Amino acid sequence: MTQDPTAPSPARLLLADDHPVVRAGLRAVLETEPGIEVAAEAGTAEEAVARAAEGDIDVVLMDLRFGGGMSGAEATAAITARAGGPRVLVVTTYDSDADTLPAIEAGATGYLLKDAPPEELAAAVRGAAAGRTTLAPSVADRLMTRLRAPGNALTRREIEVLGLVAEGLSNLAIAERLHLTEGTVKSHLAHVYTKLGVDSRTAAVAAATETGYIRR
Repeated sequence: MTQDPTAPSPARLLLADDHPVVRAGLRAVLETEPGIEVAAEAGTAEEAVARAAEGDIDVVLMDLRFGGGMSGAEATAAITARAGGPRVLVVTTYDSDADTLPAIEAGATGYLLKDAPPEELAAAVRGAAAGRTTLAPSVADRLMTRLRAPGNALTRREIEVLGLVAEGLSNLAIAERLHLTEGTVKSHLAHVYTKLGVDSRTAAVAAATETGYIRR
């Protein structure tokens, strides 16, 4: 069948995920959708950044966790930092604040979970190509809660410090890991305690886990 020359060009996708089966599944779902073309795949975040820089990709479907090296959020930041770069749509199984906030701050246009229905995924891809934002309901609800009570929301650095507390690191070890002073770490923890209404490291980790700030 002859292609209509007046029809808009399809959105060209790059699938970035370290699991071949996941990439195959995404390809199977999306390559039959009108207006969408799966142009390339990447098995690492570094490959995704390099491929996206070639200039012929419109949307990157980005996982957040790869086997090693650069994370999905870091790759997102690198891709979106380039003028005229493609949009990044995060498609992952994780929806805690420890995952969503870094990805959105890195410039992700949208954030979906891998259990999203095929039609929702396709619509999100088209939306991303057009510059529109699509968020999974659980992510949108959590962000709205943070916006309604910004004074009680943990900052990205506070979440980072608390995540290392959960790993069992001392204040000194956290300071060395994050290139901060020990006093700065203590200050971050004091703010965390106040915001979460707790008075100990153990209680802070428990509260942050329950509210989705960190993963355990």
